[in-house]
Amino acid sequence: MPNPVIYIITLSLVLVLSPHISKFLHLPTAPIEIIIGSILASSGVIYASESNFNLLAEVGFLYLMFLAGLEVNLKSILRMPNIYITKSLYFIIILWILATIFGLIFNFDMMIIVILPLISIGLLATISKEYGKEAEWIKISFLVGTIGEVVSITALTISEASNSLSSTEELIYKISLLFVFLGVILLLYILLRILFWWYPELKSVLMPSQDTQYQDLRLAIGIFFIMIAIMKQLHLELAFGAFIAGLFISTFFHYKKRLEEEISSFGFGFLVPIFFIHVGASFDLENILIPEVLETTAILLFIMFTIRILSSYTLLSLFGKNNSLLTALSLSMPLTLMIAVATIGHEKSSIKEFDYYAVILASLVEVIIAMIAIKIVAKLKKN
Repeated sequence: MPNPVIYIITLSLVLVLSPHISKFLHLPTAPIEIIIGSILASSGVIYASESNFNLLAEVGFLYLMFLAGLEVNLKSILRMPNIYITKSLYFIIILWILATIFGLIFNFDMMIIVILPLISIGLLATISKEYGKEAEWIKISFLVGTIGEVVSITALTISEASNSLSSTEELIYKISLLFVFLGVILLLYILLRILFWWYPELKSVLMPSQDTQYQDLRLAIGIFFIMIAIMKQLHLELAFGAFIAGLFISTFFHYKKRLEEEISSFGFGFLVPIFFIHVGASFDLENILIPEVLETTAILLFIMFTIRILSSYTLLSLFGKNNSLLTALSLSMPLTLMIAVATIGHEKSSIKEFDYYAVILASLVEVIIAMIAIKIVAKLKKN
């Protein structure tokens, strides 16, 4: 095993250099960090099995789910016109139906079927900076992505429970516990909305405007760890608890833009890259050339693009062909969530070894294809 000092220096250099490499190659930093992690592991510089590295990566993964919840704003969804919400729900329903059909046709495991329709809005922020948040297709992408991400996280939790339990009774109990927990969270949401409506000054007490002691950040991180502790006590998926914690902050304290920036900068500047480097370290580059991995990767890419493009037909009457296609392509990059689900499946042995490598490879290639395709379609649309 390498010296701890070598570990610290190596990881620090990757954290510092990966944004510059990303900028040079015009790619998101996550794929770069995964590739670098894989190269370093293949060279024997780092090992995914190292305990401290493993622990940091696990915290990074949970923090990534926390950030995913932070991106979701329930209030903005409820303010959207009903026709937008209806069409978005049609998109997601058709997406999941098509994913199930394709998954059964290709005889995929349950966890792979769950991965196919995953939606994450993490990389949408990058795209929105380039094309503008006011673009019609960006707006609908955020709406569909927000609803889809909540559905994806819920489906992940249920799927993980069904794969880890031995009897039907245990599964029914676990799912019932999950829905009871969601019911309590919904009730708490309603009560807090009423409380903050009657006593708006409470928000200022919890997160004061003139904050010299970082009370807002302490509250956010406190909620993050409390939710993880509750999920651990209930034996439910920890990632779901982290997601709910982020959702809570974004819903009730969405006006605290500085807080969101602080939470995100710490996550994407330190913990989340460690997770991606760890994913790369657990990915053996030699497996890329295995025919079974390449074949599964090609099938996954075909299915994931196809089901999103077909689902985008629900948006044709609202936005037209080009905007609908751009929406489908922008929702074809669930990189962070896809890797997160694959990691859980791999740890729980609910995904075969080759399928795990295929999912990681597909998630990387999908981002590259989608970004190039968006540039082409956007340019044609502009012309």
